[in-house]
Amino acid sequence: MKRKLLISSLYNEEGLHACRQVFRGGGYFILFFLIGCGFLFGSLIFAQSKYPADSVLVSSNSTVIEKAIILPIAGWQRLSHNTRLLDCQFYPSCSQYGAIAIKENGIIKGIPMVADRIMRCNPSAFFNQLHIRGGFHEQDGRLIDHPTTHLNASTKKSPVVAGLLSAILPGSGRMYAGRWFDGFMGFLMFYITASSAMDASKSDHSYQKSFYYSMAGIFYLGEVYGAYRTAKYYQRQ
Repeated sequence: MKRKLLISSLYNEEGLHACRQVFRGGGYFILFFLIGCGFLFGSLIFAQSKYPADSVLVSSNSTVIEKAIILPIAGWQRLSHNTRLLDCQFYPSCSQYGAIAIKENGIIKGIPMVADRIMRCNPSAFFNQLHIRGGFHEQDGRLIDHPTTHLNASTKKSPVVAGLLSAILPGSGRMYAGRWFDGFMGFLMFYITASSAMDASKSDHSYQKSFYYSMAGIFYLGEVYGAYRTAKYYQRQ
């Protein structure tokens, strides 16, 4: 009888310990993911013209998958559009740029375009805009940068070489094209996500591992695309 009670006690303690380990490894991620999904689907239900991405969510031209990916953007705009602390230096903002890029170019090309814009949204953006003689928004002076660029293609650097360099070492293609800080940001974003994915793999946190590997892949593709685009359109004049 005592042996059965002891085994039962050990079993219960081990079970509780295992549950705690599972919850620590991926439970928090699942919890926040579910909360986020609830918030984002609420964004779709209460979509309104106040937030730019809502027009894409309710558009009949957007596929269900595109809307699902744009949902986080709509959720972010409900925060960023209600405080000046999160104002974007670009016009359209990075979030709206992403919504437009995914809607007009599809998921395969649109997501790397979003990653590229995020990496270009850094302290050097203003000076880069001056060097390419880019425009400024009349109402608030933000840097005009649409997904479909109207700049003339440049031939100073090879876009193919830039893309290949970033494929080998993320960030090097932008540096080759003359945008050193953009290249540094591209390398940094890829390094952070890739190293986080490797750490999650060592800890056997499957949910975190999948998330970080996905983010690393997105930033990698965004860096290759961004290097090609930088060499083709955004070289210093």
